[in-house]
Amino acid sequence: MGKIVIAHGYGMGAGEHWYTATGEEFASEGHEVRIPNFPEPFAPEAGVWLKELQAAAAGGAPAGETVLVGHSLGGVNVLRLLQEHDTEAEGAFAGVVFVASMSGEVGYGALAPFFSPEFDWQRIRRAAREFRVLHAADDPVTGEATGEHVLRFVRELGAEARVTASGGHFPSTGESRLVLPDAVRLIREVL
Repeated sequence: MGKIVIAHGYGMGAGEHWYTATGEEFASEGHEVRIPNFPEPFAPEAGVWLKELQAAAAGGAPAGETVLVGHSLGGVNVLRLLQEHDTEAEGAFAGVVFVASMSGEVGYGALAPFFSPEFDWQRIRRAAREFRVLHAADDPVTGEATGEHVLRFVRELGAEARVTASGGHFPSTGESRLVLPDAVRLIREVL
């Protein structure tokens, strides 16, 4: 059995939205599931969130049997983890699924430290065997730049992308989304 690590987004927690149902589905099949609760979700610190994610990804199943799932800012945190990952010593992760994530800044000054320094896309690409992207065309966070973010994941990481016509930010502010079957399907593809 493999391990799935789900990284939540800005202003969210481990027990919210589709994270719980997704985790429970894979856990019921015998997979190890870790959904870390990052501190200060409304005032995140890039270094602190990265350390928490590294701790969640460590131990248990090896990298080659681990799928990393990043939602929104959690996906940016996954990019940083991949950039820091020692692929030579630990091997590549089985796969990565980015859900409504960003491949560059989106204009929120408080989140700028998550995007600096620039991503080392070649190093990130070597750190996982497969990449998938789930994004909605009507995502209010990436807005008009949605296509640019998705295309950067495809171009830089060789990711396969699924863009839905609607879905917002899976969920958008003030909403809740308790299940996300498209994310489950993509996790299965790379597990």
